[in-house]
Amino acid sequence: MKKEKNATLITFALSWVGRKNKKILDKAAKNCAKTEEATLRGILEYAKDTEWGKAHKFSEILQAKSADELFSLWQKNVPVQDYEDLRPFIERHKNGEENILFPGKPMMYATTSGTTKEPKWIPITQAYYQNIFSKMSKLWLYTFIMHRPKTFWGKCVSIVGKSIEGYAPDGTVCGSVSGVTQRDCPEFIKGLYSAPSEVFAIKDYTARYYALMRSGIEQNVSLLITANPSTIIELQKNVDQYLDDYIDDIEHGTLSAKMNIEPENRAALEKCYKPNPARAAELRALKEKYGRLLPKHYWPNLQSLTTWHCGNTSVYKDKYKDFFPEQTLDQEFGYFSSECRAGLVMDGGDDTVLFPHNHYFEFVAEEEMENPAPKFLQLSQLQKGKRYIVYITTFGGLYRYNMNDLVECSGSYKTIPTIRFIQKINGIVSMTGEKLSERQFIDAVKEIEKELGESVNFFVGFADLNESAYKIYLEFQNQSVGQDLCDKFAAAVDQKLMAENVEYKAKRDSFRVKEPKGILLVENSFEKYKAAMIAKGARDGQFKMNLLMQDDARKAEFDKLTK
Repeated sequence: MKKEKNATLITFALSWVGRKNKKILDKAAKNCAKTEEATLRGILEYAKDTEWGKAHKFSEILQAKSADELFSLWQKNVPVQDYEDLRPFIERHKNGEENILFPGKPMMYATTSGTTKEPKWIPITQAYYQNIFSKMSKLWLYTFIMHRPKTFWGKCVSIVGKSIEGYAPDGTVCGSVSGVTQRDCPEFIKGLYSAPSEVFAIKDYTARYYALMRSGIEQNVSLLITANPSTIIELQKNVDQYLDDYIDDIEHGTLSAKMNIEPENRAALEKCYKPNPARAAELRALKEKYGRLLPKHYWPNLQSLTTWHCGNTSVYKDKYKDFFPEQTLDQEFGYFSSECRAGLVMDGGDDTVLFPHNHYFEFVAEEEMENPAPKFLQLSQLQKGKRYIVYITTFGGLYRYNMNDLVECSGSYKTIPTIRFIQKINGIVSMTGEKLSERQFIDAVKEIEKELGESVNFFVGFADLNESAYKIYLEFQNQSVGQDLCDKFAAAVDQKLMAENVEYKAKRDSFRVKEPKGILLVENSFEKYKAAMIAKGARDGQFKMNLLMQDDARKAEFDKLTK
């Protein structure tokens, strides 16, 4: 009775704050176009006295008498940006300067991979975190209750990043926004998590997954949160391998000494454990009955699961489709990145409702992607079924920022269009969030050529979703090179990419991206591939190709050219 009473109180509290924020969304959704204008004016007013705001005439733009004039002056005075355009200004913030891109200094930075060797440091301002991210999180939790009222009647297994990963030169923290959100949430919310935050500080991923699932499998879990669906596969692999160790730990209230866990993290976790022979016996009985234990066996009351479904990640949904209980709602995580939390899924499905009252969005139609002077569209102008490139402006110092994302307008929430993520663009490949750029791949291959003293006449890389690994096709100048050197070359490229791309390293360390495979190509492989494509109708004078792709058809052509 006490547990049900607590669950009812938690559900009531989350519903109360959630409904309040839903009303704000619904008000914004009455007139998306009007909301867009108000949001842009709000951002301009917020940053008009900063160095960036003065240089780009924010105060003059604010004098616009109409929405059309506002948008016209905005596009005239503020050029489209990518991270490298903003990096010098962010570096100044990192070194302690204030009022450069936004008022004051950021409260923290979120780090993610860039298209160069240097990672991106995304500023998170106090205004963005408190007024947008925090409030959106409250509404997000409420969306689960809307569709599964008993979502918070059990524990929550939530996979987040470390709240502190390092520091800027001026001492400002860099880390995971999701980790900070979990760290700073109210105490009654913290009580819902199946494991303390120290579990995410464990460096060894096998040990981290072990500790997370050793804690989770002991408890009645009703909510599972992880952005990357590949993590679900890896968590289950850990269960498959270590179930007997879990059961022994649960029975005795211990944490396996086999696992490589830092002493301070181990101590924090071990304080949470007590001998639980009843649950250990229950798990042994389930194993005897079913053999392989899946979440539907050890978490039969799981109400809600949220993870990415869109883009490349959709391949993982088939891999876990039989893992969960019938009543479990599998909800899309939503269009969400280090740069911004652009919106939320409201209907329990796969469509993200963009939040025009929190961000200012611009779009370029897919067919105009190569146009040097494309037409920029407002959110309210999107058409269902069409695809667009996304540009965002935020209260965090990102102005007309190219997200390098292709999305599709999937419908609407009142007057607000909804979207689904399709893929990364402009030479960026991402199977499960690693965001590996073509430039990083090319640079890595060139550097390994020098280090190993083996020249490569041609190379190309493909993301293989079925194997969650990159295939590196190599045509060596020395045609007598064997598979051993090819494997060594691919492994060295892998190490170089991990050193240069923090997201790739994280996905490799956590086994979500497997070790790449080197594949030997025959002599003159590119010439033979090009000839085959021209024979199929490609124009000789316009023939070009990327050197890093996710393209099964082209990959199949190169498979014909292997030794």
